[in-house]
Amino acid sequence: MTLDKVKKLCGGMAGATKDIKWGQDLVFSVGGKMFCVICEVGEHANSMSFKVDDNRFLELTDGDRYLPAPYLARAKWVYVKDVRKVPEKELQPLLKRSYEIIRDKLPKSKQPKP
Repeated sequence: MTLDKVKKLCGGMAGATKDIKWGQDLVFSVGGKMFCVICEVGEHANSMSFKVDDNRFLELTDGDRYLPAPYLARAKWVYVKDVRKVPEKELQPLLKRSYEIIRDKLPKSKQPKP
């Protein structure tokens, strides 16, 4: 999957916002809470991290495609070294689920309307 497709998917989710954090990372959030972090420049270009369900974390990080995300693994985030090596049909549902996990934890008053 390309970074452009990831950005389009994440940016198109209801109530999603984006901004730059830590000087270079593109962060997608809902209700002020992050659900996807993309690195587009530097030595980690084309990498990303996102939230997964607690029960899928070990399953996903057991292989070599997804790693525990630095600093966020305890919160069940995974890290992808190169997004371009992950098929769109595999990554798309994981990103949608990341958004849903974060959105659903927001107070009802902060949850975006579809």
